[in-house]
Amino acid sequence: MSDLLSAARDLRSTIDANAEKAGASPLPRATVDAMRDAGIYGLMVPKELGGAELPIVEVIDVVEEVSRADGSAGWCVMAGATTVAYFGSYGGDAFVQEMFADGIPLAAGQFAPNGTAVREGEGYRLTGNYSFGSGIDHADWVGAGFLVLPPEGSDAPAQYLFGVLPKEQAELRGNWDVLGLQSTASLDYGITDALVPEEATFLFAAPTRRRGGRQFELGVMVLTAAGHAGFALGVARRALDEMASIAKTKVRMGSGNFLKDDDRFLERLGILESRLAGSRAWVRETFAKAEATVLAGGSVDPGEATRVRQATVYATQEAAEIVRGAYLHVGTTALRDGPLQRCFRDIHAGSQHFFASPAATLELARDVMAAAADSGVDAP
Repeated sequence: MSDLLSAARDLRSTIDANAEKAGASPLPRATVDAMRDAGIYGLMVPKELGGAELPIVEVIDVVEEVSRADGSAGWCVMAGATTVAYFGSYGGDAFVQEMFADGIPLAAGQFAPNGTAVREGEGYRLTGNYSFGSGIDHADWVGAGFLVLPPEGSDAPAQYLFGVLPKEQAELRGNWDVLGLQSTASLDYGITDALVPEEATFLFAAPTRRRGGRQFELGVMVLTAAGHAGFALGVARRALDEMASIAKTKVRMGSGNFLKDDDRFLERLGILESRLAGSRAWVRETFAKAEATVLAGGSVDPGEATRVRQATVYATQEAAEIVRGAYLHVGTTALRDGPLQRCFRDIHAGSQHFFASPAATLELARDVMAAAADSGVDAP
C-alpha cells in the first residue's frame, strides 16, 4: 500500500464528515487543505517537482479511496491532480518553475477546445467559454483547451492545445445547480483576450514529455480515464458498504426479519459485490497492461487505448447500476439525506461525462468486428 493510499484512508472520516456538513456548498476548504497537506493532489506529479508520480493502478486506488469518502472530493482530486501532472510533465521549464514555485498547485479546467487563439509573440491570445471547471472554487490555476487558427489564407489545420493560466484571468460564471457532484462547484467560466505563454501549453493529442517517467507517454486520454475509473469504483464501494451497514438493523415493511437475514437480499448483495469486483479487475488489468507497454519503451496502440477507455466506461455504467441496486434494496432509508443518497446522486452525475459515454464502447465493438474470423473456432 502506498503512503498516499494510507493517507487517503486516514482522511476518510474527516472527508465524509465535512461532506455531510457542506451539503450542496463547494468542497470545504478544510477537506482541500487536508488532502493538499497529505500530498494527494500530487499523486501523479513528477517526483522532481515534489510529487509522488505513482504507478497508474496506485493512482486509481487513491482516487477510489477519496471517492469512497465523498464523490465530490474524489472528482476534484481526479480533475486537479491530472491537470497539474500534465503541466508538470509537459510544460516548459521556465513556466513550470513558476507554477510549482510554492509546491504542488491546485488546478481546474476543461480541456475541450472551447476557445480559439492566435499566435502573439511567444504565446497565444485566447478567448473562450468553458463549462465544468471542477474544483475551480479552490484552484490557483485554470486550464483551457483551445484551437490555434492558422494564418489567413493558409491551408494548415488548426492546432489543438491545452493551456493553463492564473485563475484571476478567468471570469467565474456560477450556475452549478445540479443533481449530483454538487460540491465540485464545476462552474462555467470565460477567458477573454488573455495571453497564454507557449511554455504554459502543450499539444493535446501529442504532448512532449519533459519531466517524469515513461508513464506520461500514456497521454492525456488514458491518464484522465484512470481518475474517472477510480471515482466510479470508489462511489460504488461506498454504496455497497452503506447497503450492508443498513441491512444489519433494517426491517422492511411486511417482513419479520432484518435484511441481513433475508436470502433474497443477501443474493442481491452478493451479485452487486461480484459486479463491482469484476469491474475493478478489468480496470486494473487494462491500465496495468497499457502502462507496462510504455514502461517497456513502446507506445499504446489505438486498440489498447480503446480497451482502457471502455474499461472506464464499463466501470462507470456498472457503478451506476450497482448504486441504484443498493438504493432500491434498502427501502425508504435511501430516501433520506445521507451517504447512500449522496452516492446515488454523484454516480449518476458522473455517468453523464464523456469518459462514461458509449463512444469507446462502439470503438471496441468495431475493433472486435474487424478482427472477427469467418468461424468462431478460427478466431485469433
